Amino acid sequence: MTEILLTVSSKGQVTIPAEVCRRLGVGKNQKIALIIDEENGDIRLTVPRYPDVASVRGKAGTLRKKLARQQIRDIACEDQYRAKTTKNS
Repeated sequence: MTEILLTVSSKGQVTIPAEVCRRLGVGKNQKIALIIDEENGDIRLTVPRYPDVASVRGKAGTLRKKLARQQIRDIACEDQYRAKTTKNS
């Protein structure tokens, strides 16, 4: 077992050390879940994962209007293009 000390700031915040992020496999701007076990008081960090598509339902909000399948594909392609060009710049 490895023990890593963290310091709590005056705002109640902690910085997650790079070693912990590497072990969790998370990078910049990714989410980390803090799990508190009510029964024994254990606290652990984990990467939130959705076990199936049904568990993601409603997480992204709703659209103001229905879109055709082709419109959705076009938006996805635009987003993918933007992500690539932002990453390369």
